[in-house]
Amino acid sequence: MAEAAAFQGTGPSPARRWLRRTLTVAVGAPLLAGLLQSPSAPPAEAAEGSGSRTVDVSIDTLAPSAPVEGDTVTVTGTLTNRGKRPITDATVNLRVGPRMDSRSEIGEVARRKGFRAESDPQPLESGPEIEIPRLEAGVSRDFQFSVPVSKLGLDDEGGVYQLGVSLTGQTSDQRYDHVLGIERTFLPYQPEPTSKRTQVTYLWPLISSSHISADTASDDQQSPVFQDDDLAEELRPGGRLDELVTLGKDLPVTWVIDPDLLASVDAMANGYRIKDGTGHTAGTDAHSKLAARWLGLLEKAVQGHKVVALPFADPDLASLAHRGKAVPGALENLQSATELAGPTIETILHVQSATDFAWPVEGAVDPSVMAVATSAGARKVIARSDSIRDDELAYTPTAARPLGGGTTAVVSDAELSTAFQGEMVRAENTTLAVQEFLSQTLAVTLEQPQEQRSIVVAPQRQPSVAQAQAMAAAVRGLGAKRWSEPTDLVTAAAAKPDPEASTSVPRTAQYPKRLRDGELPVQAFRDMKTTRDELDDFKVVLTMPDRVVPPVGSAINREMSTSWRGRTSEAAIYRVDVEEVLQRLTKSIQLVDKSDLTLSGRSATIPVTVQNKLLQDVDGLVLRLTSANKTRLKVDGEAMAELPLKVRAGHSQSVKFPASANANGQVSMTAQLYTADGTPYGLPMSFTVKVSEMTPTVMLVIAGGVLLLVLAGVRMYTQRKRLAARAAAEAETETDAETEAETEPGTDDEPENVPTAESGSESDSDPDSETVAEAGTEPLAEKTGPEAESLPEPDEQTGDAPEDRSPAGDGTPATGREAGGDTADDAGQPSDPDADTGSESGDPSGTGEKVDR
Repeated sequence: MAEAAAFQGTGPSPARRWLRRTLTVAVGAPLLAGLLQSPSAPPAEAAEGSGSRTVDVSIDTLAPSAPVEGDTVTVTGTLTNRGKRPITDATVNLRVGPRMDSRSEIGEVARRKGFRAESDPQPLESGPEIEIPRLEAGVSRDFQFSVPVSKLGLDDEGGVYQLGVSLTGQTSDQRYDHVLGIERTFLPYQPEPTSKRTQVTYLWPLISSSHISADTASDDQQSPVFQDDDLAEELRPGGRLDELVTLGKDLPVTWVIDPDLLASVDAMANGYRIKDGTGHTAGTDAHSKLAARWLGLLEKAVQGHKVVALPFADPDLASLAHRGKAVPGALENLQSATELAGPTIETILHVQSATDFAWPVEGAVDPSVMAVATSAGARKVIARSDSIRDDELAYTPTAARPLGGGTTAVVSDAELSTAFQGEMVRAENTTLAVQEFLSQTLAVTLEQPQEQRSIVVAPQRQPSVAQAQAMAAAVRGLGAKRWSEPTDLVTAAAAKPDPEASTSVPRTAQYPKRLRDGELPVQAFRDMKTTRDELDDFKVVLTMPDRVVPPVGSAINREMSTSWRGRTSEAAIYRVDVEEVLQRLTKSIQLVDKSDLTLSGRSATIPVTVQNKLLQDVDGLVLRLTSANKTRLKVDGEAMAELPLKVRAGHSQSVKFPASANANGQVSMTAQLYTADGTPYGLPMSFTVKVSEMTPTVMLVIAGGVLLLVLAGVRMYTQRKRLAARAAAEAETETDAETEAETEPGTDDEPENVPTAESGSESDSDPDSETVAEAGTEPLAEKTGPEAESLPEPDEQTGDAPEDRSPAGDGTPATGREAGGDTADDAGQPSDPDADTGSESGDPSGTGEKVDR
């Protein structure tokens, strides 16, 4: 109808049409605006939160860290556009929030990320503002604020305030002002000193990983052999240990020192060697000078400060408690490490140290850890508040907690102790950590401003250079002493305990799994026990045990060091190396292998040789020789015999055992070294003895005896022939004399019966008569017959048989040896007691061994 009316020229009046148009615009405009703006105009709070991480705001410095009235606070930092679009029309503002009432609120703000309109303060109304027309994507820009404390809006009473720096701007997809980035930190403000100041104990640890092996050089100084030369990097100027000493010398801290570190640096300063494959090379003089320099700086730095000595090599108490107690003797290693601590520090640094403190890993304790920590004499255990908790208290209690039985738990503050564990290379991280640390300590004081309390800060064991620098900045920040004052660990342990504080040690099941997984395995403590037992057996035979026991014993202590956490493979390699070093030393005293022997008679001596390759004499060993068949072969009349032994350095010693045989055959013999208390030393050595009375050697002796008898008979026959010829010559001489006597002197007539030279025909015709004349008279001719040879006539002068006289014919009785060689009796029989032991194979019994014959 309306359309028809309008078409026909009829319709509502002009006033009605104006009213309708006005209502349409009034209703449609908001709808249109909503349609046009809805993609880029969310609610203000949502818009600010969604892009508040586009810009990375870094607060690099804040000075002073704890301002007072009249100071000017300067904040510097960097703005970095992490987004993909440029930022335009941006402003940088300083935001200071209201006073915080608790430590938990500080922790909550520190964990917050991104901008929150409901909790983050507004920009300072009269504060400075930096305008940035455009910040391109990926571009950084520095900023700086300087604001008087009076412009920050802080309360006169002081307290902890949130301080933030934010950037507000626009992007091409969000064309309205919203917060694109923010960073928060804390501002501790205490214009006047508090009535009661909290006592703060800060531990300053000097701990490193283990570097020295069990090996030593063979020189007179026994120069230690290092596993590597990494320690020199920590000692050089700017190195970790050098920085700790340089920073700590001007700080009111308690030095907590591992004596092993001092011993290692001292060894380096006095000449050391470094492992190089299977051998070792000399360390450099430059590194020795670095070590000497560092020790000199440290000795000056600790003067006037308390020094706490950890057990030698900082043993892992939790590993001992949870794994080591299952292995007998494991706690003895902790005892020796504790006893070594004090003297080491006093000898090197010339200061007295407290040795009754134990420090479990990260201060985590349970009943077994506490028991092990106190087993070696420690009466004060440094725990942590996230282990011994005080959840029921609204304030931070004093650190000292008496647990009964003379044991005190010194509970360090968990938040303060972990404040610098993160990566501190970036200036931003250091600044935020320092500001939070200072704010937390002020909050502790303000929790109960009328009660003085004592808190302890126990940081990580091996802080890096950047972490140490951040720690030093925090300690210096407390130097004004407006809400805190420094004290030492000994004083903190003796402070009056808070009666409301917890003294309940958590159950074993509550020990953190993360820490339990990093403990040394049970096998590690078994390896330590094996090495310790071998060392105990070895040292009793040494004349100079000090050359072996200290280096190997210290290496065993290093095997259970806390520094092995997170380094399982390196720890296992180190334990194997220590064991190999000790075995190489023990095997330097050994039995020399023997070849099989042959016993050629009923008795003999069996030599066994012991070799000593050490550089010192060996005493206190007993050598035992055992026969497997005493019926066949006995040693010194029994199945077994023992003889004491002493071997000079670098020499071999043969020990001779008397043996007697009763029957032929093979007998297995075993030689074994023992210590004086009957403990076997080294491996046994076995060999075989073959008992036999008719050996080739014995046959040769018998053949030689027969030959000597034959030679003696031949000589006797020849001697008799000579005697017979001499007798014939004497008879002929007598005959000539008688003939001359019958002829009167002076008569020229020749005897008729005496043949002359001219009667040659007569001589030629009767050869027998010539023979008789030459041989002598008829009786002498009879003596040359067979009967005379078998039974010689006595000598005409002495009446002795010819064989009883000296061959020289002087009448002296002749011995068997002089008469022509050894007799059968002299040659000996195989069954006589003087027979020897010979090698069946004919080979020598062993190197350096002399077999008695």
